[in-house]
Amino acid sequence: MDFPIERERMVEEQIRARGIKDELVLEAVKKVPRHQFVNESLVGEAYNDYPLPIPGGQTISQPYMVAMMTECLGLKGGERSLEVGTGSGYQAAVLAEIAYKVYSIERDPHLARMARELLSKLNYKNVVIKVGDGTLGWREFAPFDGIIVTAGSPVVPKPLQDQLKDGGRLIVPVGSSAFQNLMCVEKKGPKIKNRKICGCTFVPLIGDHGWTQE
Repeated sequence: MDFPIERERMVEEQIRARGIKDELVLEAVKKVPRHQFVNESLVGEAYNDYPLPIPGGQTISQPYMVAMMTECLGLKGGERSLEVGTGSGYQAAVLAEIAYKVYSIERDPHLARMARELLSKLNYKNVVIKVGDGTLGWREFAPFDGIIVTAGSPVVPKPLQDQLKDGGRLIVPVGSSAFQNLMCVEKKGPKIKNRKICGCTFVPLIGDHGWTQE
């Protein structure tokens, strides 16, 4: 496969054609080698329009969903972002193409190690990953300009909302374990504004402020 051509096709046909307009986001997705972030047996499907399984019962999100969530953050460059649910590291890499620094939390030590090694190999020096409960956020580096949660939560985790910078946005799927609404939570002074973006389905967000592990 000619991966750069496949990436270009993915961006034009799956992402730009469906309404993503932010050129920073489009260029970021065009740069990140998504085939590096999927299981070796699925490399041929890396640029198709659907999520793919990764180890630990998790998934790498559909390219369009990654681009849409990133666009909703409204990053312009120079920001500090938090990601909850590192997975294979793909969303972190897309954020890292725009943000100054990306902090990412993964509860699975195996996935965290794999993502850390891959991002280092790809020379993403502005991504920091730790193992922990992502629903608690990362208070040490708060407040954040933008927070992305890549798993579905029953509620908006309050620690994440509290760790938003004034004017910052939190993008999080909220609903049942089977179906969620993707929400944009924006902090404006003492006020919190919630906006529904679309329906979606993500794996469950496990943690003190998410779902309990069965």
